[in-house]
Amino acid sequence: MVHSWSSGRHQLGGGFGVERVKLSTAAMLILWGLSTLALAEEPLPRTPETFEVAGHKAFVYAAPQPAAGKPWVWYAPTIKGLSLVGRKAYYEGFLREGISIAGYDLGEVRGGPASSARFSQFYDEMVKRGWSKKPILLGQSRGGLMMLAWAMRNPEHVQAFVGIYPVCNLTQWPLKNKELTLADYQMTEADFRSKLAELNPVDNLKELAAQKVPMFIVHGDADAAVTYPDNTGLLKQRYEAAGGPITVKVIAGEGHQATPSFFECTELIEFVKKQAKTPR
Repeated sequence: MVHSWSSGRHQLGGGFGVERVKLSTAAMLILWGLSTLALAEEPLPRTPETFEVAGHKAFVYAAPQPAAGKPWVWYAPTIKGLSLVGRKAYYEGFLREGISIAGYDLGEVRGGPASSARFSQFYDEMVKRGWSKKPILLGQSRGGLMMLAWAMRNPEHVQAFVGIYPVCNLTQWPLKNKELTLADYQMTEADFRSKLAELNPVDNLKELAAQKVPMFIVHGDADAAVTYPDNTGLLKQRYEAAGGPITVKVIAGEGHQATPSFFECTELIEFVKKQAKTPR
């Protein structure tokens, strides 16, 4: 292109050659602008890539233009699909920034050692496929327990933790659903209670804090199902005491609801975008 402009000036001479260069430059800028716009508006995937790991289905919604390092949000609970993609603000907000979304369907697990080990198989497969070695974990409700239990056992592999009214404490909501919880931990209630100190995420935050894993949580102060004081409130208190970085947005007067406060949270989106670009 440079050669053609030079040739144009020599052949045509005078001001007409200059005008031709100006027009050519303008045309290039227009084409560049159109290509950039087309790239920004590249369609997002409406169906996930699926594959199996140890007999369980994994789902990946890959960003059309992955950001450097191929960051990804690991969402839980993932049961028969990734419900987070139905939340337009998060789905588009992440994928447009080059942040992919993935999940692994283990069903109704509760953070037991065996289910965490199976989650590690999924993690290993994602890394093998080229995704970042440090995903951003996003746990909604009981998914918070799934992600925090994995995080406390694998702190060196966590870029950040994000929670939407997450279950953080085994002594609260999980014991209201004892049958499923005890089945996942493969223990009697007596054994389970005797080992709470080594199993409970809110009792095992030191390694995550030592790694300076950032956390962001949005939780309502009127949540009757996953109460704020016994879950996010306790997690915040203990994580800060251990030296860990955590930001909590408390939604006044709201509970365990699917409202914009929880599913169009600008601070949550900005936190994820920042963590996806921050080497740790």
